[in-house]
Amino acid sequence: MSIIKTNLNQIKSSLPQHVNLVAVSKTKPIEDLQEAYNAGQRIFGENKIQEMTDKWESLPKDIDWHMIGHVQTNKVKYMAPYVGLIHSADRLKLFKEIDKEAEKNNRIIKVLLQIKIAEEDSKFGMQPAEAKQLLDSNSFKENYPNINVVGLMGMASFVDDQDQLTREFSELQKIYDQYKEQNNFTTLSMGMSGDYKLAIAHGSTMVRVGSAIFGERNYN
Repeated sequence: MSIIKTNLNQIKSSLPQHVNLVAVSKTKPIEDLQEAYNAGQRIFGENKIQEMTDKWESLPKDIDWHMIGHVQTNKVKYMAPYVGLIHSADRLKLFKEIDKEAEKNNRIIKVLLQIKIAEEDSKFGMQPAEAKQLLDSNSFKENYPNINVVGLMGMASFVDDQDQLTREFSELQKIYDQYKEQNNFTTLSMGMSGDYKLAIAHGSTMVRVGSAIFGERNYN
């Protein structure tokens, strides 16, 4: 059995039934993704649109492609025909572009609002107050009819401090729980290779795992 298949089986067996696994395949070669696909994995996450599009063109069409990285508005058109879920919707300019390109492709594109929960300065995302204002507004669906907000996403700080991670995950869980019913949310995406078990304990329904499946990232 390949190491990728072994890793996938171990992780999947540890996940509760309601938690979806996104295999973060950024920088990994097509062969690695095909191995994961052959082992039953169908959701893959990428952080660069061009790389994701190249892989989409080469791999089976029943793969659910998730954009997990920061999105440049001028690149949205390349993924609009096929992207399954955009995790990193974090600003009005981007919502406008996603809505426009979704309409061109006769699609409703699913997105998660990315909320800034990390104490580190480098992470993208909307401030919690900004997200709450948006979610409290009744005009979002009118303004962006081709976008379906299905939940929230957050990236915790890259630290070993369990108390800090717990604070950050708990903050996002509170916002999610506050708005879940009125917005029909189904997805709270938080947790990566090093902290996904803690994230699940704080309500995550989708984890983004890369190195624990494929090994350490390849830096080009």
